[in-house]
Amino acid sequence: MKKIVIAGCGYIGTRVARTWKDRGAEVTCLVRSAEHQAVLASEGLATRSCRFDDAADIPVLDVAGSIVYYFVPPPGGGSADSRARHFCSAISGSAPPAKIIYISATSVYSEKGGATVTEDSPTEPHSAMGKRRLDAEQAFLEYGRTTGTPVIILRVSGIYGPGRLPLMQISQGQPLLNEAESGPSNRIHADDLATVCLAAADRGEGGEIFNVSDGHPSSMTSYFNACADLLGYPRQPQVSMAEARLVMSPLMLSYVSDSRVVDNSRMIERLDVKLKYPSMLDGLSHCA
Repeated sequence: MKKIVIAGCGYIGTRVARTWKDRGAEVTCLVRSAEHQAVLASEGLATRSCRFDDAADIPVLDVAGSIVYYFVPPPGGGSADSRARHFCSAISGSAPPAKIIYISATSVYSEKGGATVTEDSPTEPHSAMGKRRLDAEQAFLEYGRTTGTPVIILRVSGIYGPGRLPLMQISQGQPLLNEAESGPSNRIHADDLATVCLAAADRGEGGEIFNVSDGHPSSMTSYFNACADLLGYPRQPQVSMAEARLVMSPLMLSYVSDSRVVDNSRMIERLDVKLKYPSMLDGLSHCA
């Protein structure tokens, strides 16, 4: 029986946990929310309460021989991911796992002005979040080198799915960057991301990095407009980049400022992934 440990078993981790359970694996989920912990336990999944902001709050974990997924987002502030480093320190007291799969983000790449990035493109993030993601990658790779554990990194583009659409921004009529200045960005449906997570465990090898996207980029403005149409809301007003710098939150401005096309060919070919939703419009039709 395979042993699976999922750190940060939330929106995507829960999908992964359920699939592994259906495969007959022994699954342990580390979660912060007592309410979500109760939901997972009611489904027969082993759960542990875990906060990652302090190394002392991470329970003693036996990860020996397990496949470990790490979905925990970095904390706010700074350029280091203290949560990932606390987790690596906590599991150092156990015999090493069989494999670690870290769910990173495409924000580790530099701004490309709409050009294409592959897994071999430079990782020179401009945003603080991208720097924290890159620090987490380095933390897990360092752990892997020290312990001989295979580490696989999934650099994931924007996640969407049922219950994960930008309803608040749309309903509040928050401004969008105008279409003419909105460069390409990338997305992946939640169900397809879960499929990639399983494929990484089945076929990924230590040291491999995979870009995760549906391979059909579109502008952030097109995405929000399509979501508004699906949800039955008016489309948001559009502003120039100069105006966006004055009226958008720093986080939203960082999203619309970064523009790149993410090449997913290694994911498709090496992991033998067949996407259920190969484009944004395919996926949104199953999100209402």
